[in-house]
Amino acid sequence: MTEYLRSVSAKAWTAGVVLLFSGVALAQEPMAAAEGETVTQAPGFIDIVYGDSLVNLLIWCLIFLVSISTIALIIDAIISIKRDKLIPDELVDGVRESLNGGDLDAAIESCEANPGSLSNILMAAFANITEGYEVIKEAIGSAGEMENEKLMQRVNYLNLCGQISPMLGLLGTVVGMVRAFGGLAEATGAARATILAMSISTALWTTAIGLIIAVPALVAYTLAKNYATRVVLEIESTTLDLIKVLRTAEVEE
Repeated sequence: MTEYLRSVSAKAWTAGVVLLFSGVALAQEPMAAAEGETVTQAPGFIDIVYGDSLVNLLIWCLIFLVSISTIALIIDAIISIKRDKLIPDELVDGVRESLNGGDLDAAIESCEANPGSLSNILMAAFANITEGYEVIKEAIGSAGEMENEKLMQRVNYLNLCGQISPMLGLLGTVVGMVRAFGGLAEATGAARATILAMSISTALWTTAIGLIIAVPALVAYTLAKNYATRVVLEIESTTLDLIKVLRTAEVEE
């Protein structure tokens, strides 16, 4: 009886394994057939960039140029808009020490030895030293606005890159869609759907890349603009703090 049960169990197990692999094999055959019918070659890098159109290639060249410019401008903003560079401690200490001693010439020499935004604003204040404190404050405000504009000249190009890159992407998509629908006239049957799908897929890549460029460009522009404005305001307040001693101190000629 035990041997009989073992024999039945072995046969059942063998049959189950055979049925399992048979089912897998049967399931794979229609899948392979289906794949053989529907699988098409995905567009490569050359197909996406060139797309059998010089206009498409020109748009991609502009997109690559904007992307390189965005990276360069972000690096430039990081290097140029730094608090330690715009407000050097040696300049602040030198001017404060000179003005506390009433030596305006020494303060001017410190500014000339450390050129930059702070020294330019200080020089504007020193140029109006005899006109009164209110005039000095107005000169500092005007010089601060000018320095802010200088800092933002190249940063503003980040905004331009962020605005133009999705426009280039949209232009590439429109050109690709026009070519896609135009190509339908040359195809018949099931090939029309394949050509349309491939053409639309290639065309949408320009919009995708344009948005990928635009997002970091606009984020970097906003951060750089806010930081530059904050640093310039700090420069103005530092200048006012440095020259307030002139209201009570005597300056040596």
